[in-house]
Amino acid sequence: MQNQKRVVIDYVSPSVNNGEFYIKRVVQEIVNVSAHIMADGHDVLGASVVYKHEREKTWKETRLALSSNDEWHGSFSVEKQGYYTYKVQAWVDYALNWRYGLIRKINDGQHVNSELLEGVEHIEAILDQVNNEDKAYLERLRDLFKNENDYGEAITEACTDRLYQIFYANPLKILANTSIDYTVYVDRKKARFSTWYEFFPRSASEHEGVHGTFKDCERILPRVKNMGFDVVYLPPVHPIGEVNRKGKNNTTEAYDGDVGSTWGIGSQYGGHKDIHPQLGSLDDFKALIQKAKDHDIEIAMDYALQAAPDHPWVKEHPSWFKWRPDGTVQYAENPPKKYQDILPIYWESEDYKSLWNECLDILLFWIDCGIRIFRVDNPHTKPFYFWNWIITQVKAKHPDIIFLAEAFTAPKVMQQLAKQGYTQSYTYFTWRESKHELIEYVEELTKSELKEYMQPNFWPNTPDINPYHLQGANESKHIIRYALAATLSSSIGIYGPVFEYMLSSSLLGKEEYLNSEKFQITHYDWDIKNKLTTVIAKINYIRHHNPALQQTNNIKFCHIENDNLIAFYKWNDDRTNQIFIIISLDAHNSQQGTVQVPLHDIGVPHGHNLEMHDLITDSRYNWNNEWCYVELHPTMPFHIFKINK
Repeated sequence: MQNQKRVVIDYVSPSVNNGEFYIKRVVQEIVNVSAHIMADGHDVLGASVVYKHEREKTWKETRLALSSNDEWHGSFSVEKQGYYTYKVQAWVDYALNWRYGLIRKINDGQHVNSELLEGVEHIEAILDQVNNEDKAYLERLRDLFKNENDYGEAITEACTDRLYQIFYANPLKILANTSIDYTVYVDRKKARFSTWYEFFPRSASEHEGVHGTFKDCERILPRVKNMGFDVVYLPPVHPIGEVNRKGKNNTTEAYDGDVGSTWGIGSQYGGHKDIHPQLGSLDDFKALIQKAKDHDIEIAMDYALQAAPDHPWVKEHPSWFKWRPDGTVQYAENPPKKYQDILPIYWESEDYKSLWNECLDILLFWIDCGIRIFRVDNPHTKPFYFWNWIITQVKAKHPDIIFLAEAFTAPKVMQQLAKQGYTQSYTYFTWRESKHELIEYVEELTKSELKEYMQPNFWPNTPDINPYHLQGANESKHIIRYALAATLSSSIGIYGPVFEYMLSSSLLGKEEYLNSEKFQITHYDWDIKNKLTTVIAKINYIRHHNPALQQTNNIKFCHIENDNLIAFYKWNDDRTNQIFIIISLDAHNSQQGTVQVPLHDIGVPHGHNLEMHDLITDSRYNWNNEWCYVELHPTMPFHIFKINK
C-alpha cells in the first residue's frame, strides 16, 4: 500500500492489548502518554496527543515533547465520567525545520538571504490562523526577510524565541500520521479510593441466638462510619435454599435451626430479586441503603450467579442447568471444596440470551433500589465475554456502578476479568507476608501494564480465607496487616468483626474459620472497642485526609537495612502531599534499621531539614540526612509520616 507519510508512530502507551481494551482512570486523573516517533533523515518533528470525551464533538490537543532516543511524552487530564478517545498525531514540522537549519547556517557564518525568502513562505502559510498581534508581528518579519537592506535585523528576528513559539503553536501538520484510536474509561473517585467493611446482617442482632435484620444493621452504621469506612459490603441477602442446606462448619447435614450458607441462593421465598424474609422487607432494605447514604456510606451488594436446588429458576428455566442422565445436576465444586447446596449455571445453554438478560435484569433491579456497588462472587467461573457484555450494558445506563471481582484465581484470569471491565479486584495480598513478597507484588501491580487497567483491593481476610499468618496471631500482627493494606493500596477491605476482635480459630490444617459465620449466626458485642479498632479508625482517618494514600500507583520502595522493616514513599500527582511509611513485619520483637530517605523525589538537597510528622502519634522528628535511624516496637509497629519541607 502506497503511503507518502514520513513519520512513524510506534509503541503508543498507555494501551492494553494495543487498544483492544480500554485503560482506566477516575475523574481529574492524568493520562501520561508516550510513543516512539521517528522519520527518515534529520527533520524536526512535532507530535500531539488529541483526545475528547464521548459526548464532545471537538478534539482537544496537548503537545508531546521529545525526551531522548525518539521517545516522546505528554499528558492530558480526564475531567468527566465515561469514555474518552485519544490518539497520537505526528508530523514533519517544516517551519521549525527551516528555522533550525537557518540558525545552524547563521552560526556557521553563512549568508542566508535565500533561506530568509523560504521563511516568508512559512510565515504566509499561517497568517490566517494566528491572532491579530502575532499577525502584525509576522507581517513585519515578512517585510524584513524580503528586504536585503534589513538583513542584520532579519537574521536576529529569525532566531528569536517568539518566532519559534508562533510556529510551534501553529503547525501545518503536512502529511501528518495518526495512530489508531485508544480508549480510557473514567470512573468516579470511589473506583480508586474506597474503604470496605464486611459483616453478615443476620449476625447484627443485639440478642444472642436471634436472627439479625436490616433494622439491626442500621444500628451498626454509626460505628462503621466512626471507624472511617465508606463502603459496607453485605454477603447475599436473598432467600436461602432449604434443599441440601449446609450445617455448621460446612457439614452436609443441616439440623433444625441451621440457617445455611447465604450463597446458597433461592428457595420457596424467591430468588435473586427477593429478600430473605428473616432480614426484613424490600422496603427495609431500601431504608438501610438510604440510612447508609445519610452517613456517607454506600452499601455494596453481593452478586452471586448460582442457585440453590430449590431456586425458582430450576423449575422455571431448567435449560439454564446441565442435567445428567440420572436427572440430577452436578453441584458446584472447587476442589477440595464442595458446594452441595449450590447448582452451577449452565452458561452454554441454548437459551443463553434469556439467561444473560435475566442476569442483567437482576443488576438493574437492585440499581433501581439504590445500589451502586457490586461485589461479584467467583466471576472467574463465568464466561469472560458475558462479563464484558453485562458490565458494558450497565455502565451505558449507570456509569457510577462499581464492580469488585472476587477473583482469587490464576493471575492471567484475574487480569482478563479486569480487562473485560471489572472496576476493582481482590488480590494475592491476603497471602503476601515477607518483605520480598510484598515489594515484588506491589511493584508488579504499580509498575507494569497492570497499573493501567487493574485496581487492586487489599483484604487481610475474608469469610472464605483465614490466612495461616493470622491464625492465633496477636494484636500487633493484625495491626501490621491492616497498616500494610491501608497504605500500600488505596482500596482496602476487611471482614470486619472477626478481624477487629481477632477471632482466628481455624479448621485444622485449613485456611478456613472454625464455626464459620458463612454457615451460622454469630453474636457480637458491637460496643466493644480495643486498641486494634482505635488504630484502624486512626489509619482510615489519615487515608481520608491525605491524597497520597488515595491512589495506589505513586509508590517508591526505599532501602532499609533490615528485612523485617519495609519502607516506602507515596505522593499525590503534584506532590503537595507526601507520605513516608515504615512498617515492621515482626509482631513479637523490636526492629531497628537505617532507612534511605528519597531526597531527590521529595525535592530537597542533602542537609535540608525535613519535619517528619507521625500522623498516628502526632510526634514530630527533624531529619536532615539521607540515611536515618528508625526503631519500631510491636506495641506500635509502624510510622505514617507526613513530610513537611
